[in-house]
Amino acid sequence: MRVRTKARIAAAASAVVALVVALAACSAEPQTEVTLPPQVDQAFPDALNAQFEDAVTNAMTASGSSGAIVGVWAPWSGAWTAAMGTQYPGSSDAVTTDMTFRIGQLTRPMTCDVLYAVAAQGTVSLDDPVPMYVSGVADLTDVTLGQLCDGTSGIGSYAAQLRPLWVANPSRVWNPRELASFGLGAERTTEPGASYRDSDAGYVLLGLALERATGKSAAALIQQYVAAPLGLTSTRLPSGKPAAPGADPLTGLVSRPVEGGVDCIEPLDITEMSSSTGFTDSGVVSTLEDLHRYMQALATGASAPRETAADRFDDGKPTSSKAPSWLTTAGGAIMPGSLIGQTGTVPGYSTAAYSDPATGLTVVVVLNNSAINHAGSLAWELASLASKATPADGGTAPEAGLPWTAEQYHDAIAARSVCAPPPAG
Repeated sequence: MRVRTKARIAAAASAVVALVVALAACSAEPQTEVTLPPQVDQAFPDALNAQFEDAVTNAMTASGSSGAIVGVWAPWSGAWTAAMGTQYPGSSDAVTTDMTFRIGQLTRPMTCDVLYAVAAQGTVSLDDPVPMYVSGVADLTDVTLGQLCDGTSGIGSYAAQLRPLWVANPSRVWNPRELASFGLGAERTTEPGASYRDSDAGYVLLGLALERATGKSAAALIQQYVAAPLGLTSTRLPSGKPAAPGADPLTGLVSRPVEGGVDCIEPLDITEMSSSTGFTDSGVVSTLEDLHRYMQALATGASAPRETAADRFDDGKPTSSKAPSWLTTAGGAIMPGSLIGQTGTVPGYSTAAYSDPATGLTVVVVLNNSAINHAGSLAWELASLASKATPADGGTAPEAGLPWTAEQYHDAIAARSVCAPPPAG
């Protein structure tokens, strides 16, 4: 397996540094500051880098991914970014760390950022009912925009029903209302606000509501309130036109079912599918460096106005009735332990990214096969390894740890390999 690694570390001299992000030239938004402990100007020890590489290799093998892009940053110890593998099984085209990819459900907190920003301007209220902005959903008078963001609307999801159609016809452009209708067709089993229910349809409805309230497209809103203020020059919500996620894209693969699992030898290349399948739930594209910056802004509260999002991650709901007490969700994000982030899949890609608002520990992961989402477990494994990293000379490591071990998720990933055995002979 080919591996390309490099440390991208910002030196700092003070105890706390404000990472001031430059504005895009066309933006009139004020610049946004992300305040975190300074990143030491060195790489992790070689032994720890080898553990990171082993973890990524394990997840690639279990998911049938030919390539991965990964970054780990621990401000007190070091940083590691890597592009591993190739664009397609057996290919000689190496993956690089600056490639663009679909970020999947990492779009959700960005959509919520827009909601909080528009609410801070007085254009909407978090307590506004959905039918105020989206017609044809009269039965949602008891559901608010804030509940759509938090995932507590009780609305169902559409991805499981539509994924086979996306794979069969990746160039089809979907209307967001059509997507949402499949989720709305599912029975609501809980009262709005009572508990979390994963709902891609909810975030699509939130995007439609924000478009109606502002008179701007969802793509323009993501640019104005997320990408431009944070200097995310490679982050955008594409049009529905079928196309690769960028000029230099990471190839997106889908392994098709065969006897004994899925075919990881000759997966389907689905890089040029339409982003309309995800819209404001999972349609955004980005890069490793942009997500590094965004996740730190999200975790520290810098990605949304504090007057409307100050309590964004307070009182999170359990992700399920069986979830451990340390795993909750709110504000479009998942909160495992002290981390704040999100994970998910779209055809071709599995992604995960998390950051700790106190220590600055940040992990970003993308695997280029959506057969199974091992990106989330891999991110937690890498975070656990990095959380125990030896501090740089004269520094101190954070006292807080994470409520899981790296071995726990390494073994869980290995035990859930989806690839069918290669044909005999």
